[in-house]
Amino acid sequence: MILDIDLVSDFVCPWCFLGKVRLEKALAALKADRPEVVPRINWLPFFLNPDTPSAGEPYRGFLEAKFGGPAKVDALHAQLSEAAAPDGVRFAFERIRTRPNTLKAHRLMYRAQALGQAPEKVQALASALFAAHFQEGRDIGDNETLAEIAAACGDRRDAVLVQLEAGDDDAANVRRMAEQLRRQGIEGVPFFIFNRKLAVPGAQSVAVLGAALLQSLEAAPAD
Repeated sequence: MILDIDLVSDFVCPWCFLGKVRLEKALAALKADRPEVVPRINWLPFFLNPDTPSAGEPYRGFLEAKFGGPAKVDALHAQLSEAAAPDGVRFAFERIRTRPNTLKAHRLMYRAQALGQAPEKVQALASALFAAHFQEGRDIGDNETLAEIAAACGDRRDAVLVQLEAGDDDAANVRRMAEQLRRQGIEGVPFFIFNRKLAVPGAQSVAVLGAALLQSLEAAPAD
């Protein structure tokens, strides 16, 4: 039985990183009970800040302007770290220097899915993008960085560079997809859609996501 999961996210969203990890845990628990279920995750683009400059901007400066100063940013980071710790996610906010424009990161994910790369490679790419930004402090708006990440996940570095530096068709498609999702009412991420029937907003707990997975399977016709 196929379980379709649309996952709307942005790679600079810490709650999306946490939501991904929690979803993976919920899917692992589901697999133990329902080994016949085959999850198929489709990553969809969202831009937390569509106006981010193409070259990115200073990370702390952006956050301090948005949330009201250094103390509030520190409190936010502490809250995120506390929420993520039970799930084994460790943020390294102190290593992040640039808040990137994530169009190219979304284009990289779009490429992987459009080429029909194996699900495990697509998931590895998503993990690598989140880790590069939140744990390694790398600029995931930079072509060379993205090509290195893609190559480590089994793609061709040279082909990725050519696509990022040349073609604009995939960029237009990514922007169109993100705009359609906003028009459908998705205003925050992560946002999960299970079997195109059940929508779950936010980085819910593993238990909540697990219950939603089961509910979506009960509502789905047998494969």
